[in-house]
Amino acid sequence: MTAADLTPGEAARWALRAGLPLESERHAEVAATARHIHRVIGVLRELDFGDTPPAAVYTAERERTDAAV
Repeated sequence: MTAADLTPGEAARWALRAGLPLESERHAEVAATARHIHRVIGVLRELDFGDTPPAAVYTAERERTDAAV
């Protein structure tokens, strides 16, 4: 099963398994949200970051302006 074919009943079972019981009227909404998240993550996985270094090597510095010098 993938999130793309997640039914409301399956969403309720997975939520209950995670300790998050859902009211029956929320099953369809939760399934739709899970499908949306799955699609977004799928797009992110397709991105090619190439030579982009990991965030851990980034150093934030304050931008200097000519007026401040």
